[in-house]
This record gives sequence, structure tokens and C-alpha cells, in this order.
Amino acid sequence: MAADNFNAGPHVRPPAAAGATSVLDRLLPRRLDNAYRGHGLGIWFFAAVVLLKLGVSLDAIFNGRTMASAGDGIALQTFTAAAAQTVVSLFALWGLEHLVICLVCLLVLVRFRAMVPLMFALLLLEHLGRMLALQFLPIAKAGLGGESPGISPPPYGFLALIIVGLALSLWNRDNHREPQ
Repeated sequence: MAADNFNAGPHVRPPAAAGATSVLDRLLPRRLDNAYRGHGLGIWFFAAVVLLKLGVSLDAIFNGRTMASAGDGIALQTFTAAAAQTVVSLFALWGLEHLVICLVCLLVLVRFRAMVPLMFALLLLEHLGRMLALQFLPIAKAGLGGESPGISPPPYGFLALIIVGLALSLWNRDNHREPQ
């Protein structure tokens, strides 16, 4: 009779062993509920990443000129007025995109915690994709050696928070509890 469950179609997954869940089940939960199943610190890492990204996004929207010039070392004073305004507008649009992502993350944090690992994976994909794009299309920066001299958060700090948070959110805490 148990074999009948496997012939029900491609959309039916075989039952997992009691208490065991795969990484895929954690990334794509069957139910979107508020039950967070990862390590307790993972949710705190998620909140920290979301709050930091929220601050950066608001800074890019409302303080894009300073963020571009002082934070990222883009020499706006050497651009024409129209070109400088274009860069500031692009920073604001980038900030708006991150604000929307942060709002979705806040919704996950408040109502759909089962999606925390998936959101960590998407944040990691976005971050690594942006870093890869900048390897092929680097931003010309002012200053010594083209390094960013200013106030932008280090990209590897965000990356480390996201990777550690993802690992913690995928941690199967049921397998690491002391037997009672």
C-alpha cells in the first residue's frame, strides 16, 4: 500500500523518515506558516541582515548623492549635472528595489517564518549576483587605487552575515537536541 503513494504522480514527494527533513524541504517548505525550524540564532541573523539592508536602502533613496560620492567613491563632481543626477537616480532606484525586498523579508519575519531559509538563499543569490556583475562591469571610483574610501558597509560583512544566517536557518535543531 505504501508503494501506491509513489505512483500518485510527479507532484507527490515520497515520505521522509520520521523527524528528518531535507535541505530542499527547508528551502521550499510544504506549508507557509510561522513555524521557524532552524537554529534560534538564524532568525536573529535574518533580522539583523534585514535591518541593515533596510537602512542602506533608505540611505540610497534619501541620501544617494552622499552615498555615491563619499560612500562608494564615485566622483560626482567630475560629471555633468545631468550625469550626476542620473547616478543619484540610479542609487535611489537601487534603494527602492532593496526596500521592496526588505518589506517582503519583514513580512516573512512577522508572518511566514518557514520561508526564512528561502529568503536567505534569495538574498545570497542577489548579493553574489551583484558582486559578479561588478567584476565584469566595475564602477570607476575616485581615491587611492579605486577603493571605496567612505561609509558604505563592507560587502563581505553582509555576505558573511547572510551565509552564516543561511547555514543556521538550515540547521536541523531536532537532530541536535539532547535525548531525554
